[in-house]
Amino acid sequence: MIASSEKTSKGVRQLASEILFKVDTRKAYADVLLDHSLKTAALSDRDRALLTELAYGTLRWRGKIDARLNLYLRSSLEDTDPFIRNLLRVAFYQLLFLDKIPDYAAVNEAVQLAKAHGGDKVAGFVNAVLRNLLREKDKTAERQLSAQWQATLATEHSHPQWLANKWLDYFGREETEALMKANNEAAPLVLRVNSYRSSREALLALLLKSGVSAVATRWSPVGISVKSRSPVDQLPGFQEGLFQVQGEASQLVSYLLSPQKGERILDACAAPGGKTTHIAELMGDAGKLIALDKSEKGIAQIRENAARLGLMSLCAAQSDVSHQLPAALRRPYDRILIDAPCSGLGTLRSHPEIKWHRNETDIKRLSHLQKKIVDQVVHYLKPGGVLVYSTCTLTKDENENVVEDFLEHHKEFVLDDAAGYLPGEASSLVAGSYYIALPHRHDTDGFFAARMRRLVK
Repeated sequence: MIASSEKTSKGVRQLASEILFKVDTRKAYADVLLDHSLKTAALSDRDRALLTELAYGTLRWRGKIDARLNLYLRSSLEDTDPFIRNLLRVAFYQLLFLDKIPDYAAVNEAVQLAKAHGGDKVAGFVNAVLRNLLREKDKTAERQLSAQWQATLATEHSHPQWLANKWLDYFGREETEALMKANNEAAPLVLRVNSYRSSREALLALLLKSGVSAVATRWSPVGISVKSRSPVDQLPGFQEGLFQVQGEASQLVSYLLSPQKGERILDACAAPGGKTTHIAELMGDAGKLIALDKSEKGIAQIRENAARLGLMSLCAAQSDVSHQLPAALRRPYDRILIDAPCSGLGTLRSHPEIKWHRNETDIKRLSHLQKKIVDQVVHYLKPGGVLVYSTCTLTKDENENVVEDFLEHHKEFVLDDAAGYLPGEASSLVAGSYYIALPHRHDTDGFFAARMRRLVK
């Protein structure tokens, strides 16, 4: 476990509480807030690691922490002052999960922060809650939280009940429990070698020579999993454009599209550009790749990544693909990738806050948007062309149901078997004809993709 000095860890606890407060009240992204704190706060390497642990660990286990906290509160946790609520969460995470941080340090610092925030009365409240936990710490895990096993399963593995229920229907109890356990682990940092400029063997050798612990990924032939904790832009080869940060499961989607040299290809929902730049590399940077996204910031990211990687075939433009494309872009494409906006529930290892921000209404809204995007974009695909639909989520409403609905209304399309297009061992990452990667089975993000082909009349 992670330990830290008393002096510097006080600042770390405050930073963690502030990050979680913003995530909780503004639905902000934890990775963006954490990255800002790591860049601006004067922290040692040890305390940088502790801040990361506190922020992500508390978010991953928030459901279980909240259930424990509510045992010691007279009113609901949701009625508690938002900053104090998250300060208590951080303290509970330390007391219940981090055995090398002294209990007194966690309690005393929380009380002092509470006092600075709300005065003696608030400090007394925080002190009482944490002291009560410490008195019953060993018994807390044994206390009955629910008479229903479904609720206990969701609480103990720190997932919202609605999501646990949805996955129980989708995967069954054993798979769901394994998936939720995996979601509470930290995600690996994965790079995709820029095959246009280097090779996996050469980049691995460069990393290892520089003292960076890294290994080749199992499923993607161009992936490298980095074990060392280093800022990405400080890794050897970053400035030279030798790699792009991209999850292993995400890397495999471009192989389903199987782009060829000289083709005209549309990446309809492209930001931040991981798949886009991979497609350009796979087509030998020869052809025309149109990358669209409705986010101006996202388009800027795509252009920045393409420039760093030295890719010239890529043209990025701002456009909302749920509506008709601009006239200049309404030309037939050989291949189209729709990496659709989704609930992101396959990325909980990297973005644990998502499970607390999403609800069933979001799933229905996104499913409607996904169907609308597919119906709009498909008109620009040539006869004989390939359409790949993908998401980084694990709900049937956003995955299989979208594809099945599309195929029902578009008889001119057929579903290809994903296994025939995935490289090497990755051909086993299928369910029926679909590509499906799962955190608990494959140590990747949760991903779904379907490859469809337009028949030539």
